[in-house]
Amino acid sequence: MTNSPSTAPELLDAVVVGAGFSGLYMLHKLRAQGLSVRVLEAGSDVGGTWYWNRYPGARCDVESVDYSYSWDEQLQQEWEWTERYPAQPEIQRYLAHVADRFDLRRDISFDTRVTAAHYDEDTARWTVHREGRDPLVSRFCIMATGCLSVPQTPRLPGLADFRGPVHHTGTWPESGVDFSGQRVGVVGTGSSGIQAIPVLAEQARHLTVFQRTPNFSVPAVNGPLDPETLRQVKETYPERRRKARASPSGVDRGDTEQNAVDVDEHERRQEFENRWGKGGFSLLGAYADLMLDQRANDAVAGFVRDKIREVVDDPDTAERLLPRDHPLGAKRICVETGYFETYNRDDVSLVDLLESPLETVTADGVRAGGTEHELDALVLATGFDAMTGALNRIDVRGRRGQQLARRWDAGPRTYLGLGVAGFPNMFILAGPGSPSVLTNMVTSIEQHVEWTARCIEYLDTNGYRTIEAEAEAEREWVAHVNEMAAETLFPRANSWYLGANVPGKQRVFMPYVGGLTLYEQKCEEVAAAGYSGFVVK
Repeated sequence: MTNSPSTAPELLDAVVVGAGFSGLYMLHKLRAQGLSVRVLEAGSDVGGTWYWNRYPGARCDVESVDYSYSWDEQLQQEWEWTERYPAQPEIQRYLAHVADRFDLRRDISFDTRVTAAHYDEDTARWTVHREGRDPLVSRFCIMATGCLSVPQTPRLPGLADFRGPVHHTGTWPESGVDFSGQRVGVVGTGSSGIQAIPVLAEQARHLTVFQRTPNFSVPAVNGPLDPETLRQVKETYPERRRKARASPSGVDRGDTEQNAVDVDEHERRQEFENRWGKGGFSLLGAYADLMLDQRANDAVAGFVRDKIREVVDDPDTAERLLPRDHPLGAKRICVETGYFETYNRDDVSLVDLLESPLETVTADGVRAGGTEHELDALVLATGFDAMTGALNRIDVRGRRGQQLARRWDAGPRTYLGLGVAGFPNMFILAGPGSPSVLTNMVTSIEQHVEWTARCIEYLDTNGYRTIEAEAEAEREWVAHVNEMAAETLFPRANSWYLGANVPGKQRVFMPYVGGLTLYEQKCEEVAAAGYSGFVVK
């Protein structure tokens, strides 16, 4: 009896891993160039980070009219955002609309987790392995896996003993959770915690917040978008988008070139007040030296601490909520709605884990500082294994079977955040070594996708087979990224920018602090010089 031959793997021009903002745009661009593309997505729908982050209060910290695609004029004219800062369901609906409008779903495989991607030097092709499905073979492997897509679960002693439900903000049930009448504990006061806590307080019978590190947060001043405002935005979109792309942060914050240290205290405070009233990231654009000079940062940090004291009624609670261990902005500043006011409620308690260290999770709650806090449910708002987490979970192997995760043991190494030496024809979108998380992600994503698409077009037009980052160019870029970071206040915080929230992770500052403007100039120079710093064959 003869066995029938196995089916040959599907051969494609490109496999894209991830169907968030970057994966969807990458699919659209490459398909327009006539390439065969398949997007692999672990979730059941498009959205990427915004598919998984469904926790109560989940909302973007960039204004909706800016946190959206600029590459199709009709799309940005027809879509009607309802709020200044978009909530998760609205972002999810927007991306679903994009997928439907441009017929992207036919080239996306949902509920498909990528387990491995191996490069074959003889054929110059990637074999991408899918859990429970046949592998795919492609010329290019494009990682659109996201910077904040792998939840970081803390190693809390006794967590397995807790009898109630435990939910992580990064893997929230799609059906939602009803905490009515329950005693709920929240561990973590980063961005997801700061967004979730006010909403959870409205639901729970009692909410206990276990704070490991207080964080700086600014008011969103969120609200419905009135039709006139939206009309004006749409009329001026070309100029608005141009300014965003030409700004270091990928969004026009009204940045000034003046230094805070050159301005008297009264004028400085007035500027802070004006920007505080506007809400959002505007405060960070007040002066050019806020992230360069500790004196300037002390001024803005002191201003924010005073604002927290004004809002929180109990002076002792207010002091516990004041960040003192890092410069303002050295961790991604949070944008909140009613967070600090929540601590004025009688049914909300704050446990400062610096004063009362968490001893153990018990069957019925959490014991901290010798006190047992009885709980019915526990929420872990403990963030992500940022920037490298998703890539390191995939068995990515380049030349000679070299593993990417092992190559990155001492921290991620890339050229421009786009390519890795030893891994030909693999592109990373918004990866470590690029501005990504220090900017409006959608602006950075568009720049990365467009550069990558043009690069592939260049290879095809000129008959090249492969492109690969040079080891020396990669080394020089990593050194440049580190040197730029060292000139700022960013490394003075134990942030997820450094991987400090993941036990055992090498502490390396991962994003590029030089800003989107300088970064894009460098990328364009590289392309104009025939992709200098890359080996093209």
